[in-house]
Amino acid sequence: MDISLITTSNALEGYKIVKHLGVVRGITVRSRSLVGNFAGGLQSLFGGRLSVYVELCENARQEAYHLLIQHAQAIGANGIVAMRYDANEVMQGITEVLAYGTAVVVEKVTE
Repeated sequence: MDISLITTSNALEGYKIVKHLGVVRGITVRSRSLVGNFAGGLQSLFGGRLSVYVELCENARQEAYHLLIQHAQAIGANGIVAMRYDANEVMQGITEVLAYGTAVVVEKVTE
């Protein structure tokens, strides 16, 4: 089942929630490599956007998002509402990224 209906709100415009399946999540834990830290350190000397760290963060969020979708698909959802991200530093240089929300079954509203 394809899940393309994902929102941070509690409802999906044009759809009726017919079943709540519960909380779903996708979690990843990432660390910066020695090379990444070196390149990021060099970039920070000049100020501005730190593309090495932006890429690392974006990849972690993307992985957590895909894992969230897989979890929802595995329990039969076709939508996710109240989707959020959270991130915590587990220890120096190691970060957990969590994507979570409520898996739902929705039907298109016809008028």
